[in-house]
Amino acid sequence: MTDSGRDHGRDRRRFTAAVLGAAAAPEPTPVHHRVARGVVVDATSYMLCLATPRGEERFLYERVTSFWRGGEVRPTELRPGDDAVVLCSHDGRLVAEHVWAQAARATGVITAREGDTLQVDPGHGRPRLTVVLPYRSSGRIAVRHPRLEPGYLFDAVGTWQNGEIQASRPVTTQPPYPLSATPRRPPTRQYSTTVTGIATWYDPAWGRSSHLDPRALVAGAAYPALDPVGHEGEHNGTCDRRTSCVPLPLLSTGAALSLRNDCTRDTAVVPVVDCAAADSWLCDLCPACGSQSAGRLASLTMTSFVALGGRLEAGCFNATMTVANQEG
Repeated sequence: MTDSGRDHGRDRRRFTAAVLGAAAAPEPTPVHHRVARGVVVDATSYMLCLATPRGEERFLYERVTSFWRGGEVRPTELRPGDDAVVLCSHDGRLVAEHVWAQAARATGVITAREGDTLQVDPGHGRPRLTVVLPYRSSGRIAVRHPRLEPGYLFDAVGTWQNGEIQASRPVTTQPPYPLSATPRRPPTRQYSTTVTGIATWYDPAWGRSSHLDPRALVAGAAYPALDPVGHEGEHNGTCDRRTSCVPLPLLSTGAALSLRNDCTRDTAVVPVVDCAAADSWLCDLCPACGSQSAGRLASLTMTSFVALGGRLEAGCFNATMTVANQEG
């Protein structure tokens, strides 16, 4: 999200608060007191050193601290130069509760396949992703993606390696027919201010925290039902959405969403920072907490997703969304 986009969001909140009262324009929940992202400088059996915008930060481990790099790993398997996200303990920022390294995600429609390599279009004019299906992961992915062919939907998490995503696990089950054959959904006539569905995550920096890209630490959500009049995302123009299977109201960038993780009960107010066009293409369930609410509410940035109790390797959680601000 650009500086002008953040300023636009602040201006929206001030205007709405002046017209409708402070309760209609809540301030976003700060997340960076518990979540850090940076580049691994060193990782030992008892401490992780990260280069972050704050400088070099050191994190100690607890006995239950988990480490993920395409799968559960030992802390010494983290490598200098890795992009890492750290969820800190509730007791303070010095202790790591969970650590993810090189986490990547590919969500969208398959445009090409050659052997075990896919090209995936994430939508909204963003660059296509090269996704490799390693043999050790291919069976698990095929269970939830019955057709890995051009035109079919794809959603998996994995790790960045030389500019490609090495897929390690699918996130949700996708249909056995191409996106073009998706049954047409009637337009929604009525909207509710509170909706249930699933929340996912995306990386606005595309794994580039190694350059301390400011987008790596953006807190917020990309939203699948953006009003094109108010959209000021990275790729200007229409958010190429379809009619979602969740009755989502049209919102503009800068609007505020109140989200609750229905698995952990964590809550936060997050601003809408970009378009999540691909979310409106999918009508899937998150295999967590036993919920039967299908459809995607929003894609949180990595830091917001982790701060709300999400596990990057799981890719989603069941959520309840309340629209805190719909005024333009």
